[in-house]
Amino acid sequence: MDKTNSSLAKTIRERRSIKSGYLDKKVTEETVLEILDDAVWAPNHGLREPWRFIFVSAKEKDGFVEDLVKTFSPDMQENRRNYFSQPAAFLIVVMKEDPRQKQWEENFGAVGALIQNFQLLAWERKLGVVWKTNPHIYDPKVRDLLGVEPGEKIAGFLHMGYFDKVPPGRGRTSAEEKFTVYKK
Repeated sequence: MDKTNSSLAKTIRERRSIKSGYLDKKVTEETVLEILDDAVWAPNHGLREPWRFIFVSAKEKDGFVEDLVKTFSPDMQENRRNYFSQPAAFLIVVMKEDPRQKQWEENFGAVGALIQNFQLLAWERKLGVVWKTNPHIYDPKVRDLLGVEPGEKIAGFLHMGYFDKVPPGRGRTSAEEKFTVYKK
């Protein structure tokens, strides 16, 4: 089988980060939970499942955005209000941190795999997602707003919304160009 013809390879290659142009269509809690129920099958060492999720629905979004923009300097608030008002909903992914470097890196890898699963599964439903790791994820005021505890890390904000225009694809460097074979 030609790998580029498989439905999975096709989905991987066609998926795009949807950063704007969201439709006025609600992203429901039920839809997000259905997608997450499959996404959590990401590989994770020792089945630690080092994640939890905070969903911000359309109903709560305006209040959330107002609370969130207050964490920014006054001169940035209008810009951030416009930025955060675009997505239909948010899913904030929170990772359990581990003081041991190996386990921390395993956990972050697992969370990245889960987020990729989520993006691919959402794409199949024509739900656009972009994984954002802007500086606010490190801000103690944002952590407090979201109830992020010591020993947890905000792995990212997933901005979500339905879309009708697919952004053009951007090429990738072939694996062959970054591939070496170990020889003794």
